[in-house]
Amino acid sequence: MTETFAEQGTELFGIDVSAVALGALNTRLLDEALNAGPEVIGQKTFENMKSVTDAGGAPLGKAPELCVWLGSPASNGITGKLISAAWVPWSDFQDHRDDIDNSDIYTLRRIVRADSGTNWGR
Repeated sequence: MTETFAEQGTELFGIDVSAVALGALNTRLLDEALNAGPEVIGQKTFENMKSVTDAGGAPLGKAPELCVWLGSPASNGITGKLISAAWVPWSDFQDHRDDIDNSDIYTLRRIVRADSGTNWGR
């Protein structure tokens, strides 16, 4: 949907459209889940959340920073992408415009058998 809106938005209105994935941000929800413990949220979920906090996570300000950047001239022409506020080096995109513009880096799409080169089923 993001890619479709991006294509139509650019073509019809001259606007760029991308999706923001928040990523592993340090939130109160994360703290509350960890405080509940593995017996409530499950061992695997607890371990994943714990590894995020142990690695430092990302401050809440990362998501709004990305949104402001996407609304600024610095991101002009970057459209149809799924960008993680916490994990993607979005502030460096201008240095890698050819790679971003000419590939499906930072896109999310459904791949069907024909696209993957497999030949099974119908």
